[in-house]
Amino acid sequence: MSKIPDYVPAHGLLSGKSVLVTAAAGAGIGYATARRCAEEGCRALLISDIHARRLEDAVARLKHETGLPRIYGRLADVTNEAQVQALVEEAEERLEGTDVLVNNAGLGGSRRVVEMSDEEWHKVLDVTLTGTFRMTRAMLKKMQPRGRGAIVNNASVLGWRAQKEQAHYAAAKAGVMALTRCAALEAAEHGVRINAVAPSIAFHDFLRKTAPAELLEQLAAREAFGRAAEVWEIANVIVFLASDYASYLVGEVVSASSQHP
Repeated sequence: MSKIPDYVPAHGLLSGKSVLVTAAAGAGIGYATARRCAEEGCRALLISDIHARRLEDAVARLKHETGLPRIYGRLADVTNEAQVQALVEEAEERLEGTDVLVNNAGLGGSRRVVEMSDEEWHKVLDVTLTGTFRMTRAMLKKMQPRGRGAIVNNASVLGWRAQKEQAHYAAAKAGVMALTRCAALEAAEHGVRINAVAPSIAFHDFLRKTAPAELLEQLAAREAFGRAAEVWEIANVIVFLASDYASYLVGEVVSASSQHP
């Protein structure tokens, strides 16, 4: 197993920009992305989540860790259109226009197809795929008239790879990839960029609570580095896609994995 690299210093990639990150109050990629955005110089940041206490704690922790005073939180469920609209409206007001949207909300689980209920199938797709669609639709209505903006979707290498008990999640993430490509062509006509990152496996507390340790170690061992990604390594790719360094990338799905799809 290769050594985990040192945390990469900030380079001002998002200097002066405003950012909205969904599902960012946990200990996973969303929180790491929010922190990285603040470190990379964004002028204001709004994060959403469905857990009030966790959201409040995350906002306080981000302010303490990064020193950015303009960090806000809002409860929002991406399966609820009214809450999506309210989140986007608050972001527009508090951030004085949203430059970057990171669609991080997603829901997984493990279930064989023959044992999967309609409810389980629909819930995963509603959060992971339709939630991304709802947020993208709402934000494009704000970004396109301004003629600028960037949206980064969190997909997964399971959108390409096959894995047992992941049919619902893999189908949702494959849908996120297709949504990214198609929406990107439409948005590009208005100067807005849409791209996605496709992580393989990144260890964090929530994942460890919801998946067997043996399975996680097996998946990590398959990677070329012999380890899972750190959540901040995935966040770095998201920040790059959101930044002006990715100004000519449209509809791309970047595999953040050391194993080929």
